[in-house]
Amino acid sequence: MHSGEAFPPLEVDIDLIRRLDRNGPRYTSYPTADRFVNAFTPEDYSSWVKKRDKTQPLSIYVHLPFCNTVCYYCACNKVITKDRSKAAEYLGYLYREIEMQGELFGGDSPIEQLHWGGGTPTFLSDEEMGSLMGKIGKHFRLVEDGEYSIEIDPRKVNDKTISTLAAIGFNRISLGVQDFDPKVQLAVNRIQAEEETLRVIHAARREGFKSVSIDLIYGLPKQNLQGFMNTLEKVIEAEPDRLSIYNYAHLPLVFKPQRRINEKDLPSPGEKLEILNQTIRKLTSAGFVYIGMDHFAKPSDELAIAQKKGKLHRNFQGYSTHADCDLVALGVSAIGKIGPTYAQNFRSLEDYYERIDRKELPVMRGLVLTRDDLARRDIIQALMCHFALAKTDLESKFSIRFDEYFENELNGLREYEKEGLVALEKDFIRVSPKGRLLIRNICMVFDKYLASDENQVKYSKVI
Repeated sequence: MHSGEAFPPLEVDIDLIRRLDRNGPRYTSYPTADRFVNAFTPEDYSSWVKKRDKTQPLSIYVHLPFCNTVCYYCACNKVITKDRSKAAEYLGYLYREIEMQGELFGGDSPIEQLHWGGGTPTFLSDEEMGSLMGKIGKHFRLVEDGEYSIEIDPRKVNDKTISTLAAIGFNRISLGVQDFDPKVQLAVNRIQAEEETLRVIHAARREGFKSVSIDLIYGLPKQNLQGFMNTLEKVIEAEPDRLSIYNYAHLPLVFKPQRRINEKDLPSPGEKLEILNQTIRKLTSAGFVYIGMDHFAKPSDELAIAQKKGKLHRNFQGYSTHADCDLVALGVSAIGKIGPTYAQNFRSLEDYYERIDRKELPVMRGLVLTRDDLARRDIIQALMCHFALAKTDLESKFSIRFDEYFENELNGLREYEKEGLVALEKDFIRVSPKGRLLIRNICMVFDKYLASDENQVKYSKVI
């Protein structure tokens, strides 16, 4: 896809999707986190940080794991509690990690991107959030025009909190909604009135937030087409800048809270696909652009503009307008990226606290990517973000002959070419309008680890 070239409209071929739907990774990273190894140590991490150019921009992700109540569909690393002192204890340890990481990075790199996720970051009090941002600002160089975002639960914030978030530097906000239907909310243990959601959106607009994003989930228990369309109409009326429409992946063996969901209440695969189909029709007719992988945005939104210019990227937080900069991960279970490496912190509070008490960085595992990994990562990134790949870019960057090096993969893509999902040209691989919804299938062809791994049950369905 050339710079400035608009995408043709998305095509939804339900029969094709039904035939080709399978389990597969979401590729927030390649290789995926389940490929990380425990042999990657805090010392390895530190040595890679020391090698980086300290003037290059950084991204920061902060994981805040606490929630008041459990949403049964949730697959996040979280701690369910109503005990506020647990957050205070966690912040004490998090501050110590920020100090260690800040010392390691040296504080020169501008922080172009910052994201707080969870859990529910707004489980913290307004004062605690201000204090945390102050701590980050003391050890890292926050900038005026950075892309600073936070995930919030509309049920847990008031107008004063939104005002606080703006005052401490956030300019983007992401709200979980999932579905407004009371029957669905009851079935997933997340009761959230429309008024609560709208109030937060209006407050964010008043405070000058640059972007308001709403998350919905299709495939939840008790959901049906009419109910979800009603939710969608209300959401469109609220005029968010971005929408994420996630596919609910029912994996009760992997995620314990999902065991409280009655499988009989889940919509049939046919109904689920029809919900997706009608959702895409409704959003595109309302003027939203399909960015890829569950994401839609207004044409005026930075994501849509970046995609049109060929400058879109993808990282652990989803799509981004920023170049592929190194990512500092702070907090329990958080995953970072430095140069050709990934590193993940310990996943339990106990282990995380223990390492920090030993004055060690709480790195549990990670990976140093090979040249082959890096080439495949570039391919998956290009396909996910731009639905096109220039072979010559890979050839000059990695000194390979694309058609020879990826001969098996190109043969694997021929099936998809016959289905009309991709066009295999001399110098390009292009994903067709009807192939874009099945982009994960296309990327999986280039995943060397999947080829030797028959067990794909741990991944969610592609659609």
